[in-house]
Amino acid sequence: MSSSAFSAAHEGEASLYLTFDDNSLLPALFGEHDQHLARIEQAFGVWVTSRGNHVALSGSADATNAAKKVFLELYDMLKRELPVDIAEVEAVLRTASNDVSGQAEDPKNRSVIRTPRRTILPRSSNQTRYVRALMDAELVFGIGPAGTGKTYLAVAVALSLMARGHVERLVLSRPAVEAGERLGFLPGDLRDKVDPYLRPLYDALYDMMPADKVNNYLHGGDIEVAPLAFMRGRTLSNAFVILDEAQNTTPVQMKMFLTRLGENSRMAVTGDLSQIDLPRGMQSGLAHGLSIVGELEDSKVVKFADTDVVRHSLVTKIVKAYDAHEGSYAAHHSSRDPAGKSHKN
Repeated sequence: MSSSAFSAAHEGEASLYLTFDDNSLLPALFGEHDQHLARIEQAFGVWVTSRGNHVALSGSADATNAAKKVFLELYDMLKRELPVDIAEVEAVLRTASNDVSGQAEDPKNRSVIRTPRRTILPRSSNQTRYVRALMDAELVFGIGPAGTGKTYLAVAVALSLMARGHVERLVLSRPAVEAGERLGFLPGDLRDKVDPYLRPLYDALYDMMPADKVNNYLHGGDIEVAPLAFMRGRTLSNAFVILDEAQNTTPVQMKMFLTRLGENSRMAVTGDLSQIDLPRGMQSGLAHGLSIVGELEDSKVVKFADTDVVRHSLVTKIVKAYDAHEGSYAAHHSSRDPAGKSHKN
């Protein structure tokens, strides 16, 4: 790929002209109905026009340079036979601002996770740290808001390690807090009762593996999806074990889970401490466990922020709005006495 820059008519304005040397990659680069071009225009406030294998960028010098870097990264990914869809475009756009401060990570350093159905790339610097931790450490805590890829990436790494023979099986678990004692009133056998609550874990599996292969692994025991209570009394060896929604464990449950770790096994514990569904006054096992074992030599803790949300862009705004509301609510109530009267100077 080659590029050249020319000064525009107005001071501070610039045009950049990019020429791509592989026309076969352009449909994926531009997106269906040029949606990737439109998204880059929106993100930087530039004009993007394409003709053949040429792209022209017009706008402020800073904006066109930033847009150019995004095109270069996406094109490089395609040349490396990595997937580029609108979600990947959003990920590259999220990190583009770090280029100015020199904090952006070289895209070639991002860990590539290959699963039977798809190739998965971390979409933020924290996701990259998380994937590397999952690859290297025996115990990893992934903490942060919904939509940051905590469980999805853990499942991807586990399947990748299974495919390479590093572990023999995958065990996924959740504490069935919301169901609680009401499980007995649901129709069907025990699996029918708990499967709906475990559905997000199945969704991740089916997204990364053909359905028939997932079903074969489930029936053969190579993959197990079960409520946390089923882990009691077991030792999990040669396995990658994932505990999802760990904020809803009690300290006793967390200790029970962590002590299931057997030879040649790894554990990933994921959760969001802002979404605890335990009865009021009950301590979260995730918070308790972090304070005790989070700093052990063989464990790693990766904390995600709202900037790491990789779902719809509106989800990031929703997370920020809730954080702002909760902060304002806490500040308001901390300024009032127990009787509900405001303190006055």
